[in-house]
Amino acid sequence: MITGSVVLYNSAQDIVERLIYSFGVNEDRRIILIDNSEKRTDIYLNREYIEYIYNEKNLGYGSGHNIGIKKAIEYNSEYHIVLNPDLFFESNIIDELKMYADSDKSVVYILPKVIGEDGNLQYLCKLLPTPFDLFVRRFLPNIGLFQKLNDRYTLKVFGYDKIINPPCLSGCFMFLRTAVLKRNNLFFDEKFFMYCEDFDLIRRLHRVGKTIYYPKVTIVHHHEKSSYKSRKMLMLHIKSACLYFNKYGWIWDKERKMQNKKILKEAIDDHI
Repeated sequence: MITGSVVLYNSAQDIVERLIYSFGVNEDRRIILIDNSEKRTDIYLNREYIEYIYNEKNLGYGSGHNIGIKKAIEYNSEYHIVLNPDLFFESNIIDELKMYADSDKSVVYILPKVIGEDGNLQYLCKLLPTPFDLFVRRFLPNIGLFQKLNDRYTLKVFGYDKIINPPCLSGCFMFLRTAVLKRNNLFFDEKFFMYCEDFDLIRRLHRVGKTIYYPKVTIVHHHEKSSYKSRKMLMLHIKSACLYFNKYGWIWDKERKMQNKKILKEAIDDHI
């Protein structure tokens, strides 16, 4: 069985229905909707292969998905997919991701190629970030030397056309091996309300297996970028970044240095 979880927060029904259709629910694919909205809804109740959980308050993104991961372990699903609600894709891509993961038991996470609704590629593979990387990406991504630094941070040198194993990727679509989550007690750190919780979990996943970017299949991601539009969300993003660097180190981070050096060397060797 493959399970998926989606955290809802006042999410438009048509967007959620599109994702459910993309996921392709059936007896072997069950989706768990975790609703953090102010008001519950009955529209997802009593629908086959869909489990709706209303939390009565906003627990946050990672805390919500932890409910889904625990359900996946309870269902004994082989793979669990953490999903943003603003995605759509062909349901057969899940079968291809499963085939790839089945072929290599060291794979613990997969992110497919991600494009926007405009067809443009989203650069979601990354180095483990430094504070400066996040500052440049948020405020100076397209200015001279800073653009080159941002391109380095987002690993554009790889061309996004081959399978790679970076230490940091987006959490918009997380194809996860459930047994690894269970065996290593790997869940989202609930100190993060929203933002950086994916960086944190994928970093910990990378310690126990391969975290793969797989460009042979493509999904579409609306990518709201709410912290670019709302001061409140920007402050929340900054708070989460501070939590992340307090956890792993602001200036000195031995693991970051080692992992970034490794993936950049692979990029250079690949172009020799």
